[in-house]
Amino acid sequence: MNRRATVLNELGLAPLWVRREQLAAWQEAANSATAAEAAPAERAAPHQTTPAVSASEPAFTPLAQAAHHKIEAQLEHAPSTITKAPSQGAAAIHQVLQARKPGHTQTSNPVPPQLETQLDERASAIAQMNWAELQQAIRDCTACKLCQTRTNTVFGVGNPQAKLVVVGEAPGAEEDAQGEPFVGKAGQLLDNMLASIGQRRGDGVFIANVLKCRPPGNRNPQADEVAQCAPFLHRQLELIAPKVLFASGRFAISNLLQDDAPISALRGKVHQYRQLPVVVSYHPAYLLRNMPDKAKAWRDLLLLKTTLEK
Repeated sequence: MNRRATVLNELGLAPLWVRREQLAAWQEAANSATAAEAAPAERAAPHQTTPAVSASEPAFTPLAQAAHHKIEAQLEHAPSTITKAPSQGAAAIHQVLQARKPGHTQTSNPVPPQLETQLDERASAIAQMNWAELQQAIRDCTACKLCQTRTNTVFGVGNPQAKLVVVGEAPGAEEDAQGEPFVGKAGQLLDNMLASIGQRRGDGVFIANVLKCRPPGNRNPQADEVAQCAPFLHRQLELIAPKVLFASGRFAISNLLQDDAPISALRGKVHQYRQLPVVVSYHPAYLLRNMPDKAKAWRDLLLLKTTLEK
């Protein structure tokens, strides 16, 4: 199908329906224009034959051709209503994150320098914020597409001078509705886990997530979302300056440790995040679905307790 047919097809236009007298006038004008255009071409190429019309390309009457010309002219001068996608999307940001990991080797696709600069400038600006500025910045953030579907941002909850910070992955439906991390059944389990080692939400404990907005359908966080939101968490941790971090769930662990190893391979030892000790464990939502792993999580809590008491 040629361009004119494509234009009509995209616009959903069928053959034009007009009054007979108007059709006759248009037909006569179109025939005159066609004859005038064809005469020079015939003189320039007397032996040229008209190509056969393929099955995929419909024949156009002069009236249809005139209509197409009119439509094309309107399209060329009309403002575009299509919103273009950002030049750097999730794939490009994922490439930046991969390139920054220890041991990464350069690939054939270099990291876009402009995107690296944008991410660095954003992180630098967030790193200068105080507590109140950080709260406002998170509340007003529109850096990624999650701002379009959230009900509330989830800053975090607890003591800003806490000795223990629990880091989760992303808000779920309950958290998005209430604007507080770890509520609902997973939150109740976390509270019970903390209570088992003498800790309590809001009393010497601060609870936060890597993402401050809920991914639709509770899907996994995407690379661009983490890249835009993680500087908020890092600034929170700098301002709180806790004694120990407790990373709960794969995305929280991966973000803090820059390690994609499975949780089973990272459990049972104390890791480091910017000179802060980090104990890792399974997410409470995972434990609700996998009851046998609660015994492993209990051992992680004992390690957390020992680390806090040092």
